[in-house]
Amino acid sequence: MTKPLTLTKADLIQEVERITELKRSDSETIVETIFDSIIESLQKGDKIEIRGFGSFRTRQRRGRVGRNPKTGAKVEVPPKKIPFFKPSKELKDFVNSSEAAASAGATPAGAPASGDAKHP
Repeated sequence: MTKPLTLTKADLIQEVERITELKRSDSETIVETIFDSIIESLQKGDKIEIRGFGSFRTRQRRGRVGRNPKTGAKVEVPPKKIPFFKPSKELKDFVNSSEAAASAGATPAGAPASGDAKHP
């Protein structure tokens, strides 16, 4: 059984560098700026919506009583905000299409794949 590939931030930087033909430092700045903007918006409680991809927002998790797994002692877990991502319908459809793996390199996200039943 092969382990699935993991796309890292370095891979994203390399892809931006390849597609835009910018210097690595410029590509790194672009990727870092996008991530920093998302993080800052979530810290302020804003919702981020990227059409055709999905939306990011925070959810409030209630406080609860947990247990220390080592000692079994009860521990108060305070309420906190957690980041939440909701994929768009287009992203879900693309990920679940039978042609997604075959056409991932040839078809941009959101564009119909060749031979798609909905688009003859």
